[in-house]
Amino acid sequence: MARWEGNTRGRLERAALDLFREQGYDGTTVAQIAQRANLTERSFYRWFADKREVLFGDDDLEACYLPVIQAAPDGLAALPTLLTAFASTPQVLRPRDFLIERAAVIAASPALRERELIKMVTLAEKLVAALVRRGHDEQTAQLAADVGLAVLRSATRRWILGDDSDFAVLLATARQDLLRVAVM
Repeated sequence: MARWEGNTRGRLERAALDLFREQGYDGTTVAQIAQRANLTERSFYRWFADKREVLFGDDDLEACYLPVIQAAPDGLAALPTLLTAFASTPQVLRPRDFLIERAAVIAASPALRERELIKMVTLAEKLVAALVRRGHDEQTAQLAADVGLAVLRSATRRWILGDDSDFAVLLATARQDLLRVAVM
């Protein structure tokens, strides 16, 4: 009888990422991922709906941001509310090496790029709804979500590429970059 190895989700994610990198996303099957992780296909489907969800299957960002938005001080403008929530991003980010590999795999696959965009749109919709619940009008909330997510992507990209600054500092730097672009 095989010894239980634990960290099933992490093993599946690592196996999938390695196989996607080696064989491409389209050339990899769920059976191969499960086998590489020393698990069954049934175990795979307990954690993920399909193979693309191995890279996108969690709602950690949403679970991290929404309570912070809800608890923000009354009267705080929409974008600062989001940036306050986004400062907690490192609590849910995976290790840099994983994120770098993940980005490369996504960039190489049109299907995964599409899925990444869908996930970001879904997150934006939830951010907008949270801001509207706080009393912001929908147009303001939508603009804040769009701009805020651009700032978040810029800060996250810097962090992934090795900038060890506090994430709040990276967000502030990205916000300043945005302001520079806006006045040029």
